[in-house]
Amino acid sequence: MRILKTYARLFVDDLDVALPIYEEIVGTPPDLRVGFEAAELAAIGDFLLIAGPPEAVDRYRSTVGPVIVDDLDELLARLTAAGARITGGPHTGPTGRFAYLDHPDGANVEYVEWAASIRARVLG
Repeated sequence: MRILKTYARLFVDDLDVALPIYEEIVGTPPDLRVGFEAAELAAIGDFLLIAGPPEAVDRYRSTVGPVIVDDLDELLARLTAAGARITGGPHTGPTGRFAYLDHPDGANVEYVEWAASIRARVLG
């Protein structure tokens, strides 16, 4: 199991307003822009911008990640054996499979295994 990418999660009011700033910083357009439930997400460089009404995004504010892995099942087995607890998932979303885990140190982390098409688009 390998970590392929880690994003810094940023909450913004409006993706259309926020993206030009991050495009300037990163030097490229977003790799991904998708809707997820009532929220909208954009991945650009090592940032994951999240916009949406508070009732849709507030539950993610205390979560670290997402951490993109090549094998979610292996990650879940390894981390639960080390004392982590699955608090959500695994679920399937627009970019692949994901799960939330509480680590023994108290961190709550989102892990994602991208669908092959997303992995190829973002990582080449």
